Parts: sequence; structure tokens; C-alpha cells
Amino acid sequence: MLIVHCNVQVVDGGADAFIAASLANAEASRQEPGVQVFDLHRSVDDPNRFVLVEQYAADDDLEYHKTQEHYLTWREAVADLMAVPRVTYKFHPYEG
Repeated sequence: MLIVHCNVQVVDGGADAFIAASLANAEASRQEPGVQVFDLHRSVDDPNRFVLVEQYAADDDLEYHKTQEHYLTWREAVADLMAVPRVTYKFHPYEG
């Protein structure tokens, strides 16, 4: 299992467009084989800060996701909405 947190800070005035593009991407992504969770969250402290929480059955499922038309469309749609480059963290479940 692979868990991804994609942190995004959008430009002022860009939140609505970012949300629309991200929700469309999330809905389509949930139809991919291997996608277990794909959710958008908005900060309670900063309305321009978001995190995409993604969970894949296997590491390779993320690479497949990045080849899909809906992801490529999202990436292009939100490129100019980013205040700073997005930061992504990848995790495996802790099984200590």
C-alpha cells in the first residue's frame, strides 16, 4: 500500500478553480484500479491551502495514475493556480 499526501498552496482567487479541477480529478481517479482513497481536504486556517490524500493498493498504481488523461488534464488546469510548487509526501503503513 502507498499513501500520498500532496500539499498545495494556491494563489489568491484560485481556490474555486482548483477545487473544481481537483474534484473532477478525484472522481475519475477513484475509478482507477488500485486507487483505494482519493480525497481533497481544505485547511481550516488557510482557505488557499489544500491536501490531496491518495491511497493506492501498490506503489506502481501511482505511476499508472500519472499516465491517465484526467490526471494530465488536472495537472495542466492547476499549474497556474499554484502559489508555490506542490509538495508531495509518500508513506507506507507503519507495521511496527
